[in-house]
Parts: sequence; C-alpha cells; structure tokens
Amino acid sequence: MKRILVVANWKMNLNTHEASTLLHRYHQHIATHRDIEVVVAPSLLSLQPLSVEMDRHRFRLASQDAYFKDEGSYTGEVSFAMLRDLVHYGIVGHSARRVYFGETLEVIREKVAAAVRNGITPILCIGETKQERDAGETKQVIHDHLTTALKNITSDEIENIVIAYEPIWAISTFDGEPAKPSDMQKAIEYIRFQIKELYGERAAKAVRVLYGGSVSDDDASVFLGIPGCDGVLVGAASLNYAKFTGIVDAAYRLARERRPS
Repeated sequence: MKRILVVANWKMNLNTHEASTLLHRYHQHIATHRDIEVVVAPSLLSLQPLSVEMDRHRFRLASQDAYFKDEGSYTGEVSFAMLRDLVHYGIVGHSARRVYFGETLEVIREKVAAAVRNGITPILCIGETKQERDAGETKQVIHDHLTTALKNITSDEIENIVIAYEPIWAISTFDGEPAKPSDMQKAIEYIRFQIKELYGERAAKAVRVLYGGSVSDDDASVFLGIPGCDGVLVGAASLNYAKFTGIVDAAYRLARERRPS
C-alpha cells in the first residue's frame, strides 16, 4: 500500500528562528505513523539549518524550487545539484511560480528532469486557472502540463514522480472558490488516464497523485477520501502546527481504514 503523502509548503514565510520554532512544534505534536510520509518545504534560507534539526525518521525535507542548470554563472540561483544532499523532494511548477514568475511549460520540463537527474523526487504541480476552467479547458490543461513536464522522463523514472493537482481557481491566495470533491475526483482520474496513455497501467496506479488547493484541517479528510488521491499539498494551514497536526491525523485515520486486516 502506498504511503499517504502530506506536504507542508511554508512558501515565503518565517525567518530561520521562526522556522526552527515551527519545526519544533511539529516534533512535539505530530506522531510518527508508518503509513504517512510528512514532508516539510521551508524557504531556501531555512533548508540547511532545518536539515540539522530535523528527525529524518519522522519528516523529510523538500525544496520549494530550484534552478534546472547544475552549475554555472547563474547569479542568485540554487540548483537541484546543490540540494541533492539536503532534500528528498522538490516542488516544481507551483502555481505561484507560473503566475508570479512566468514559468513556462518548457522551464518546468527542465526542472523536472534536473530534479530526477540529481536523485530528488519532483512534486510536479499542475492545474488550470478560473478562465481555463470556465472555458471547459481543464482536461486540455492537464494534458499539456503533464505531457510537456514528463517529456524527458523514462518509464523507469515515472513511478518515483509525484503529481500534485493544484487548481489555481481553488487557491485562497488567488481569491479561490471552494473545490468540490466530485470535480477533484474527475481531475485525478484524468491525470491517471494520461499517465496510463504515456507509460502504461502499472505506472498510472503507482504514481502518487496529491490534491492541493487551500487544504485545511476542516476539509482534509474529504479530499484525502477521494478515490485515487494519495495525499495533500498544504499551504497556509501548514504554518499553524495545530491545523497541520489535524491534517496529518486525518491522513492517519484514513490510512488505518485502508490498511488490510
């Protein structure tokens, strides 16, 4: 059985002291569950100090982004190659990167390849805008995001990639509207259909697909209960240790129900 993945994306919040304090709260309140994998994605500034403080048996580290070139004269950038001894995961193609920084499908494709090349599991974020959704283009956007991002990924590599369906229209940062589980289920089913078309049925079943879009402790169990959903990508709620603990607990309860007797 696949472990449920719960990812805390702290985004551009918390200085190093504040990040250390929040991690300490995580250690105090979040229990270790064999069926749950908890991943923390702090700011780049906090990755190194948190890597020393973190209990790697309980949590894993992720980068929020990185550059796709391994080295060179790219002032101000940090590459996946530089992070490979620090992180297990790397978020790629987050909606904030697409919306605020203009990341293209081609740049995201290069970042996915760079993460894999350096032994880091990419958490590939895909999802449509409100305009695209209203125009009935959800499936086309998912198709384009997936086929472009995975272009350089082999059949041996695909099962280690995580897909996070993150509809931009449902994100509170962008004045999003509540997502309906039925809509999310259709999107997740289509993601697995596309993986099947590209890599076969085994890969489609093996790839972990997450939901991300203003997940809170109030609705986490609803999204985690969607058939085919293997976890959640959590934003604002992960900055509150009590709310995030509630999300992990919801994941544990679901995992316990799914566990073969």
